Amino acid sequence: MKPVLVAVLSVIAVSLFVMTGFADDTKQETPGESAFNEYCMACHPGGNSIFNPAMTLHKNDLDAHNIKTPEEIVKIMRNPGPEMTQFSKDDIPDNVAKEIAEYILKNLK
Repeated sequence: MKPVLVAVLSVIAVSLFVMTGFADDTKQETPGESAFNEYCMACHPGGNSIFNPAMTLHKNDLDAHNIKTPEEIVKIMRNPGPEMTQFSKDDIPDNVAKEIAEYILKNLK
């Protein structure tokens, strides 16, 4: 193979590697993201809702239901509607529930 072609292919391979994020092993899940993935992801993949498509965790739907603070999300976690699992303080301690709520508000746009 010609040296120029090898160089071009090498640059392309490295670019793809970096663009796909494989080169950045430093990204760590936040505690809120980790807890969300553990407790919420099964029913809210990507912030959606598998049971009620109108009740997503995305900002526009939360705003439409006047849910704007971590405390309001934790309140729903503690006393949800009939389709959602209820999470007591024993299931998810308050500090972890707040981290989940903050993750939702910050990351699920």
